[in-house]
Amino acid sequence: MSALEVKNLTKTFDKIVAVDNASFEVPDGSIFGLIGRNGAGKTTTLRTIMGIYLQDSGEILFRGKPVDDSFKSMVGYLPEERGLYKKMKVLDTLLFFAEVKGKSGKKLEKEALKYLKRFDLLDRKLSKIEDLSKGNQQKIQFIATVLHDPDFLILDEPFSGLDPINTNLLKTIILEKKKEGKVIIFSTHLMDFAEKMCDHVAMIDNGKIILNGSMQKIKHEYAQQNVSINYEGDISFLNGHPIVEKIEDFGNTTGIRVKNANQTQELLKLLVDRNVTLKKFDANDISLHEIFIQLAGKPIEELTQEVSHV
Repeated sequence: MSALEVKNLTKTFDKIVAVDNASFEVPDGSIFGLIGRNGAGKTTTLRTIMGIYLQDSGEILFRGKPVDDSFKSMVGYLPEERGLYKKMKVLDTLLFFAEVKGKSGKKLEKEALKYLKRFDLLDRKLSKIEDLSKGNQQKIQFIATVLHDPDFLILDEPFSGLDPINTNLLKTIILEKKKEGKVIIFSTHLMDFAEKMCDHVAMIDNGKIILNGSMQKIKHEYAQQNVSINYEGDISFLNGHPIVEKIEDFGNTTGIRVKNANQTQELLKLLVDRNVTLKKFDANDISLHEIFIQLAGKPIEELTQEVSHV
């Protein structure tokens, strides 16, 4: 059963269609990635789910029922634009936000201190929010999002502005929440994080959902004509070659898309015949980044012909 269903959601601002007839489902016990470029419609979609915006049309169902105020009490929401009271002290801030969600007491305070220690902020528990760096303020906002132990987490660009150490810590906690049975949605334009963490994704572009399904099935479908190689030598002869549809150079790795799935062995022979030294040749291997580049920005007419919802 799906924890959340978004059906034909549309939201406009004046004449701008920010979300255009979007539909997707978030399965129970999963991490769901809403991915897309900046300005694609990710934040508007999440704010509409949260009831911050009222949709023009469409439905949002939580466990089969329309979302209402009770849904908000079950959700930990990390907004894209972080909002903390600058003059409040760190620990007071965490306890205040938890109380808004109906949680309080010594046990909760103990949990808040555990999170502060984990994020290396225990010594700042009595500091004012305004005295913290932006990165540390973001960590406080994240702790406030999860402290009341919500069943559902909605995280809008959670990794934005964090250094690699704290990004990894955040990722670890999100995965822990998944193991606890929480349902997690996060939006991102960082494809690497989405690919490594998400069970299901929906890609939004110009307000429309252009890709939607399980990560495993999406990668399987789009990898059929793709080869990933590491090499030494010159492969410029492949540019414009009849069997090659596209080449994406990522520095250490190059993705080559052939026009037909049965041409991968022909590609291998071409490279060997041209004395290209192959350190890696992975047929049917493709990254989410490559899929994103392939789809994003295409006219919607093309996408409706080639994109399958898997």
